[in-house]
Amino acid sequence: MGNNGDSIPDEEWERFLREAEAGTRSAPVEPSARARMVARRLREEAGPPEGWRAHQPPRRGRAKAWYAVGLLLVVGLLVVALDPGRAAGWFGGGGGSGDGKAGRADASPTAKSSSRLPTPDEPFRGSPAERWDDGTAGISMPTARATGWMTEKQVARALQQSLDFLAAASLDPAVMRGERPKKAIALVNPHQSDVQDYLSTAFRTPSQENDPLLMFSRFAQTKVRLVGSVVKTRGRITFREGKRGALEVTSDVTYVYPVVRAAKGSDEVARTIVRRETVMSWDDPAKVITEPGTFSFVSYKMDATNGGCSNYTGYFRPEFTADRAPKSPGSGPEMDPYDRTTSMSERLREADGTECGTATRS
Repeated sequence: MGNNGDSIPDEEWERFLREAEAGTRSAPVEPSARARMVARRLREEAGPPEGWRAHQPPRRGRAKAWYAVGLLLVVGLLVVALDPGRAAGWFGGGGGSGDGKAGRADASPTAKSSSRLPTPDEPFRGSPAERWDDGTAGISMPTARATGWMTEKQVARALQQSLDFLAAASLDPAVMRGERPKKAIALVNPHQSDVQDYLSTAFRTPSQENDPLLMFSRFAQTKVRLVGSVVKTRGRITFREGKRGALEVTSDVTYVYPVVRAAKGSDEVARTIVRRETVMSWDDPAKVITEPGTFSFVSYKMDATNGGCSNYTGYFRPEFTADRAPKSPGSGPEMDPYDRTTSMSERLREADGTECGTATRS
């Protein structure tokens, strides 16, 4: 039996047959996850919030979570031997240990915007992000310890690679300019077929179902350009033992991107605020079909403010004062995109089926 993306390696299969005959082993499973989050997006509504020179309060799109589905097929040895490809189950799991209460709280959801306006020289002025750290420095990391199938040293490496994924997906300048996130994709288990299908489709034909913004931060350079080289962040990474002894790593991070129009001489600063929660499973290769140095997705969620509500272009589309016409308020509850005292799951419950909510500030 050949070793390819759809089959179990020969040596692993032979070992399984020997151990299964003795009643000591189950077949290694192939991980698969429909673990995607239909993005929260916004359009901005009428009524200028304090300090944004007639900048209308942004509407926030409701996030719809996609989670991995866990299914381990239990079959007789004869059935497995006849069709080993079908014996590879779907891997997944529940939510990670990151409960969303990541980082330090900055304000309650009802906090008012500051009257200090952002400028190209001070693009975070007037927002809590002024006090946040730059890039990965704003993401707190746990102390590694032996967990599941991994030693302490292996856990430390997996945590660093998890941080590398976040940086490659949401902080890489080339990706933010709209390029394909090759470094981030290289860290994703190539055997997780439906995620790989999503990745191959999302950049070619973005849609509500296959939207690259669910995982990656991208801006169309013909429309806007990032101000400076700093993205402010606040969040954390946590870990625990997951299914089949895997190391399950959860990240919950808020990113703040300042932009101006692409036109030369533009100086009105808008900010797009993106919160992502990602659960990654670093699997035991003896139990799950994977490749060294890659993880499988358990789930991912995204919530964006001033990125475009019902926007499926594959790029965030922040709005500026002149773009806005009077609009009706979002149907969802008001929320402060900088507030991190509420978990992503709690925010989903608060959204309660609405398509777009209203952000109290951006």
